[in-house]
Amino acid sequence: MQVKEKLHLTYCTNIHPGQDWRSTFESIQKHVPGIKKEVSNTQAFGLGLRLSNKASEELEQGANMSDFKKWLADNNLYIFTMNGFPYGNFHDERVKDMVHAPDWTTTDRLIYTKRLFRQLSELLPIGINGGISTSPITYKYWHKTEKDTKKAFKVGAENMLKVVKQLFELEESTGKYMHLDIEPEPDGLLENSEEVVNFYSKYLVPIGIEFFKNELGMSAIEAEKLIKKYITVCYDICHFSLAFEEPIDTFTKFKEQNIRIGKIQVSAALKILFNGKDDDLIWTELTQFNEPTYLHQVTEKVDGVVRTYSDLPIVLDSKRGHKELRAHYHVPIFLENYGALFSTQDHIIKTIDFIKNNPVSEHLEIETYTWDVLPTDLKQDLSVSIIREIEWLKSRL
Repeated sequence: MQVKEKLHLTYCTNIHPGQDWRSTFESIQKHVPGIKKEVSNTQAFGLGLRLSNKASEELEQGANMSDFKKWLADNNLYIFTMNGFPYGNFHDERVKDMVHAPDWTTTDRLIYTKRLFRQLSELLPIGINGGISTSPITYKYWHKTEKDTKKAFKVGAENMLKVVKQLFELEESTGKYMHLDIEPEPDGLLENSEEVVNFYSKYLVPIGIEFFKNELGMSAIEAEKLIKKYITVCYDICHFSLAFEEPIDTFTKFKEQNIRIGKIQVSAALKILFNGKDDDLIWTELTQFNEPTYLHQVTEKVDGVVRTYSDLPIVLDSKRGHKELRAHYHVPIFLENYGALFSTQDHIIKTIDFIKNNPVSEHLEIETYTWDVLPTDLKQDLSVSIIREIEWLKSRL
């Protein structure tokens, strides 16, 4: 829905299980109309669509696309953003680091992403820009040597630049502007703003200048403008809070480098503050968040340096002395605390306060996908929970 001029607010449908197109569409049909009625009854409501590779392939079969477009129109719904990060199943089985597979060093990731953009170009209304968020190239620990890491950066950049060419050609033929939104996260090859800036300056731009000189006869200046137009950043608030980055600092850094924000994913991490008195209770409550489906990296900042533990069990097993930890969990955004634990909701509020006067992106997408694995006392009816999140964010805007 539009909450301000050109500002589109939605939630990501990766919260709904859907390995194939049939199950994906059934989940959306079950939940979305009721949610829309509560949060956007008379106004068109935009969706953040998540399609697995299999669901995306099946969307192109038979009458699936035309049926979906008709259902969207009949229910006053539209698609303006998609989540192209998880390629396979995202529910009911172990995901962990495989959320990055296949990564940007593979042809499979390129084919999947280009197909999603073809589909978004069909679904995207005229006059609205569209975006697809994606993996931060690969999972860091899959590349053991500096040589392997540099190769991953290089091949990842080369594949993303092929998407840039596709997006340029799609805009030429359809008039629709779409962008690929890279989503940094802990233990991704891109984790923070400094690594994003380095990726642009050391890989995307220099490789892209040569690529577009050969492909389209462009000058270096034209090529850089093209790259930064079509490759943008998905600013996931949870992820950047885990990097201990203040929103205003990150947005300022990207603006100085002419790096655009394609989408803001509104999400919250767990914040664990130790006080020396209630530490046993804090550890007990944190243990309730230990579950086997997703990676829950934990970060802390010591002497100005951010340290990342690759998963929550590592911290729970050691229970060393800490002052503050943050855990990758995507907890409900409308809660500031969970018993003795807290959230990084303050980063959401800082981000919202900033974009009120500095519209860095037109896309806001709530991304809380952990409802199924939350401790029991935090679980509610799924639609009720989504509605509560949207209404909380609307009230802040």
